[in-house]
Amino acid sequence: MLFSADRPKADVVIRGARVLDPVEGVDAVFDVRVDGGVVAAIGERLDTNGHHVVEAAGRVLAPAFVDPHVHLRTPGREDEETIATGTAAAAAGGYCAILAMPNTDPVVDSASILRSLVERARAEALVPTGFLAAITKGQEGEELTEMCELADAGAAGFTDDGRPVASAGVMRRALAYHQVTGRRIAVHCEEPTLTRGTHVHAGTVSAELGIGGYPSLGESLMVERDLALAGSEGQPLHLMHLSARESVEALERAQQRGVAATAEATPHHLCLTDEAVRSLDPNLKMNPPLRGAADREALVGALRSGTIAAVATDHAPDAREEKDVPFEEAPFGVTGLETGFAALYTNLVVPGLISLPTLLQRLSAGPARIFGLDRPRIATGAPANLVLLDLDATWQVDEGGFRSRSVNSWLLGERLQGRVALTLAGGAVVHG
Repeated sequence: MLFSADRPKADVVIRGARVLDPVEGVDAVFDVRVDGGVVAAIGERLDTNGHHVVEAAGRVLAPAFVDPHVHLRTPGREDEETIATGTAAAAAGGYCAILAMPNTDPVVDSASILRSLVERARAEALVPTGFLAAITKGQEGEELTEMCELADAGAAGFTDDGRPVASAGVMRRALAYHQVTGRRIAVHCEEPTLTRGTHVHAGTVSAELGIGGYPSLGESLMVERDLALAGSEGQPLHLMHLSARESVEALERAQQRGVAATAEATPHHLCLTDEAVRSLDPNLKMNPPLRGAADREALVGALRSGTIAAVATDHAPDAREEKDVPFEEAPFGVTGLETGFAALYTNLVVPGLISLPTLLQRLSAGPARIFGLDRPRIATGAPANLVLLDLDATWQVDEGGFRSRSVNSWLLGERLQGRVALTLAGGAVVHG
């Protein structure tokens, strides 16, 4: 389900790092030797075997990250992102695997389109990349795609991200196909009759700015419906980019009932509230919108508890000229691959809202498990999917530092703590 260009496998020794793999139960200072792209040894004062040595004292070596929600804009908007630039951004952000969304031009709703993307990934992708296919043809919400054929062609899952599946009957049939394909259904939960013409969260800020407000109910109502359908069908369901407290509460209740439901949250929803929108910076316009303090608190709590098992950046590049307009005219979307870890470390770990091991697990093992991908791990015999983190480094986010083709970051000008020093993906050094 993951595809990338062939790259030389690494022979490297990472010396003296704090090796931290929360799932493997490892947290100690060790050397790690990689032979031919595979973790060959973990211990003290390892023989280097003549390999390149990375001195890593004072740094943290962790399983590399997995992003289950990325927009590569290919095909159709290569001016905003390509597989090559998007995966270079992922490598710089510490990711060893990403999953791309199907709301492209044309939509990824047929095996022929998917196969062409797979071939491009095999030629261009710096890190292993998977592709979700659309649930419905053209993402119109009316007729299911040929899900079995798409799964056979390599689809990593199915979603109509960017649009909800408005018909409960169509959604129910889509869930039933999981039994045949084994691929997760991921949903963008939005009730469009409540959100049409809105730009920010419906609350005090929207009222004071005089901008159309997107109510929390516009998300949570569809969350409730889709969870009910998943429970009825007895099939798993993944909720994308949750933003509202009511959605988190609905997820908790469903999980307690035994519904096989998982969810993700984004760095921007975990770090910001709609107070940030007072600047009217179009780089703070995203769907779903930034919400209130109680919503952010609920998301952080759910991430800490594991109710939300994954962080996803929802990396959504937009052309400069499209964002360089008044707030209400700008498209929804922000980038996030290159800043995700640092934003979360700065805003969640440093203030003590969640622990570093919890954050690392939600960035790596959590999303991998949801989509049935091999878990990045630090263990002898495992493929080298590793990220070396300098937690003391501070840096300012600016346009010149991006590998992504677009610069619509919500963090421009901000100073962050924590930086990716080295990334190995699929056994190859892809950053650092």
